[in-house]
Amino acid sequence: MSSQPAVPGTASDRRRWIALAIVMTAAFMDLVDVTIVNIAIPSMERDLGASFGAIQWITAGYALAFAAGLITGGRLGDIYGRKRLFLLGITGFTLASALCGFAANEEMLVASRLLQGATAAMMVPQVLSIIHVTFPAHERGKVFGMFGAIIGLGAVSGPLLGALLTQWNLFGLEWRPIFLINLPVGIAGLILGRKYITESRAPKALKLDLVGVALVTLGLLMLIYPLTRGRELGWPLWGHLCMAGSLLVFAAFVAYEKRKTRKDGSPLVELSLFKVKSFAAGIAVQLTFGIACGIFFLVWTLYMQIGLGWSPLRAGLTGVPFSIAVSAAAGLSVQKLVPRFGRKVLQAGAVTMAAGLLLYIWEAGRYGSAIHSWQMALPLVVMGVGMGLIVAPLTDAVLSDVPREHSGSASGLINTTMQMGNALGLGLVSVVFFGSIDDRIAPSAVGKAFGEAFQNSLWWVVAVLAVIFLVMFALPTRPKQHVEGAEVLEEPEPALAH
Repeated sequence: MSSQPAVPGTASDRRRWIALAIVMTAAFMDLVDVTIVNIAIPSMERDLGASFGAIQWITAGYALAFAAGLITGGRLGDIYGRKRLFLLGITGFTLASALCGFAANEEMLVASRLLQGATAAMMVPQVLSIIHVTFPAHERGKVFGMFGAIIGLGAVSGPLLGALLTQWNLFGLEWRPIFLINLPVGIAGLILGRKYITESRAPKALKLDLVGVALVTLGLLMLIYPLTRGRELGWPLWGHLCMAGSLLVFAAFVAYEKRKTRKDGSPLVELSLFKVKSFAAGIAVQLTFGIACGIFFLVWTLYMQIGLGWSPLRAGLTGVPFSIAVSAAAGLSVQKLVPRFGRKVLQAGAVTMAAGLLLYIWEAGRYGSAIHSWQMALPLVVMGVGMGLIVAPLTDAVLSDVPREHSGSASGLINTTMQMGNALGLGLVSVVFFGSIDDRIAPSAVGKAFGEAFQNSLWWVVAVLAVIFLVMFALPTRPKQHVEGAEVLEEPEPALAH
């Protein structure tokens, strides 16, 4: 089983470009599956009679399972073969998508989403690893550029595709086609992947740390589950004890990881990385930024479709200026701005995003339920520009001072932390959004109540961005320039598609 790049100009040269198309399609499918769901949430709520707690778990459950399995998924690929894990992951993801599409009730849908997140964690980390071993160093810049374009396309097309599939109500299936569309794509990826992807393994793969995975997952569940269900259950005592107990579980995780490092040098999390000031700060930024995104995207959908009564298609089209602004600003920040202005670009992004949110809060209060899509365009473009200035250069800034031999572990941890923050933000929606809505709200008052809850939630996001701005002072003034950017990826860098 060779892990050497194919030699250009041969039959294998064509095979590797087909392999690239396969893994990029899988990454695209995963990204779209995250963004496509938000727009269909009100339809799921009506069709299944799902509670708001279940709605949060449909999104947070995926993020939690994905985050918990990312680093382990990458290690399994290193040990047992990236092609093998990719094919297992895409098979599981396709089956989980079918279960989601045919879910008979909210419990089955939440369980299927957890399975989908776990199988995505097997599939996604292999994508960059397969690219890394399939293409020689001089071609990787072009390949990663194509990968970035696919990510941008997924960010724009996901909400629109979800809106169209939900609006069309194909065969009377309501929201279900957003999951069922994965079936033909997944089956094709499995068949072609078996034929065209070359198997590879890491020469010195780290051992698995399943105890570490179990402790992190338990700690997150103890924190997020009471947050999600607390309001519906009247904030019971066990919920507060559970959240307090999660701190003890995280402390036990740190102690175990230290012991694991001494024992065999293969912990789930390389704790020595946190001695690097810029990395520790960057992880804090990723976590808080994930919280901000988790809160905003869910409450935005609920506000437009339930509060304002808009159709999924109108809500999806309203978000197009935001997606375009993110993609444009992301490209500009990496190529032009960061090399010249360094850390200030990321801080300007936090300030710009906060300015867009404040403008949105003002408009939502000023126009109420009479607000139009075109009136939202300006705050969404300003927010999108701010987000683009942050998301694209952040990973480079965080990895800037990390020792080269730990770059793979560090990049995996960065993306895992972002997913954990996202799951936590989705859990907090019950506090910052539903916490300000009366349980027995009259139908005529829904618009006003959801509008006020939306504004309240955005104030929380502004506060989180203020924290992000301050923490960014610990990032390096200017990220170090790597001679060959792709060479940093000695191990898989999971979840770039998120």
